[in-house]
Amino acid sequence: MSRLYIVEGLPCSGKSSTAAYLADVLKMQGKRVKLVDEGTGDHPADYEFHALVDGHIVPLNTVPPQQLAEMLPYKIYDGLPWETEAPLMLDKWRRFVREADPDTAYVFNCVLLQNPMCETMMRFGMPEEASAAHILAIAEIIAPMEPVVVYLHNDDVAQTVQRTAQERPGWLEAVIPYHAEGGYGRSIGAAGFEGYIACLQERQRREERILASLPLRAVTLRDAHRDWAAARASLSATLCQERP
Repeated sequence: MSRLYIVEGLPCSGKSSTAAYLADVLKMQGKRVKLVDEGTGDHPADYEFHALVDGHIVPLNTVPPQQLAEMLPYKIYDGLPWETEAPLMLDKWRRFVREADPDTAYVFNCVLLQNPMCETMMRFGMPEEASAAHILAIAEIIAPMEPVVVYLHNDDVAQTVQRTAQERPGWLEAVIPYHAEGGYGRSIGAAGFEGYIACLQERQRREERILASLPLRAVTLRDAHRDWAAARASLSATLCQERP
């Protein structure tokens, strides 16, 4: 029986809502569930807002505001070189698997595909093979938990991003430069909204190829935003097929 469920997909695909729904379904099945959304700052398997300073992991939410700027160059995401960052990430996964409560089902999002792809592909401009190798290493670490990945495929990337941008003032203005000015964005000459969408579309293609190659169970929900009721019914049916 799976003890780890990970929801993946592009920004604005509904990962957080799907993860919350998945957690509710598991609870209704009588399972003890720990739902960890992205951005909590205290993720058991990921370093979301931490820095590596003099060999020590420092939670940045504990740093006084006046000192935060000088810590950002040491941020594990966005600051460190890949050869320093990657082992830290894998060690965090190993610790999570080792310390996870055996009677709890964990529900995460973003941490298997999105976060590694944002670093390897978007930030560093690495080829797909390098991204796949790192993600495979994570998959092998979490294998004892019999993970299930729910992937939210999106054919309407531009439309869903535009719709979400109207609900999140300032968000689009922040994510466009991150993608356009990163390693992959520069390699394709990405610029503006169209460049951002091109980056996301290629990321989705790579993620789905990588996911298909991993030795774990995966469920793809195609364009769930068009009919959330049907998508959730399909997900519920899939979960009910799990062996006890």
